[in-house]
Amino acid sequence: MTLDDLRVFVAVCRAGSLSAVARELGCTQSAVSQHVKRLERETRVALLERQPRGVVPTRAGRILEAAAAEGISGLDLAVRQLRDLLDGHSGHVRVATGATTVRHFMSDAVVTFRRRHPQVNLEFRTVSSGRGSFDALTDGTLDLAWITLGPPVRGIEQRAVVELPWVLAVPADDPLATRTRLDPADLADVRLIRLPPNSASAAHLEDACAQWGVRLGHDTSVADWDTALLLAELGAGRAVVPAVPGLPVPGEGALRLVPLPGLRPLPVGWAVRRWDALSPPARAFADTVVERCGTPAVPEMAGQRGKPAVLFLP
Repeated sequence: MTLDDLRVFVAVCRAGSLSAVARELGCTQSAVSQHVKRLERETRVALLERQPRGVVPTRAGRILEAAAAEGISGLDLAVRQLRDLLDGHSGHVRVATGATTVRHFMSDAVVTFRRRHPQVNLEFRTVSSGRGSFDALTDGTLDLAWITLGPPVRGIEQRAVVELPWVLAVPADDPLATRTRLDPADLADVRLIRLPPNSASAAHLEDACAQWGVRLGHDTSVADWDTALLLAELGAGRAVVPAVPGLPVPGEGALRLVPLPGLRPLPVGWAVRRWDALSPPARAFADTVVERCGTPAVPEMAGQRGKPAVLFLP
């Protein structure tokens, strides 16, 4: 049994396919199969079950996968930390995020971090889902992931950085543009631009509305918040979006933002495998984002019942 055997086995379990892993590694499917067979000889149990479309781990395979992923991630982390010790202030910080996140939450932080740590290489990667981010954190592919916070995930630590109030985005000539605020019940008869259907932010919004007995109606779907705002500004629909930093000032321009203070704010922030095991550069970048993260663009929603809408946590 070798470390390579375990790495390949974990990859096969996650991909559900021997051939997919073979393509990723640039080897034959037979070579991938040999890694798995070697583990099965060592453990004397079947680890994979073949199905019409790929493979799935057996009960024994799931046990080994969980242990192997944990061990490999820990070893990879230790190696990176040793390199950081040798390099001093140099190193790599790998972050799961997207253009919308960088624009609204990290632009100032990136500039500040580059000035303070010019030898550190920042690498931003787009991950299609929160689950994908968690898998990448677990196996050591990423150091940090910027996410919409949700239920606890085994092996992942989540930390809130900011809570975002919700607003209704409408064009300036919309009948609702003159309103100073809306209640969730006012959304019952409003057709909306739909946030990404499988996203955590969409699920959070639906749950928050459900608490008021409101079920949202949709006629357009988008892939991110910025696209929803653009369509609303163009008059192609109305959108309920979180008040991210950098939005237009309410009451000015072609886009109007009407506060929805009755909806539970959207918590966003960092996810990591373990805070106490982050490399010094990764911890420094996470702290810089917390330090430099802007405030929502809706000043009249800066707090509810005396509590600030933006929560910076140590």
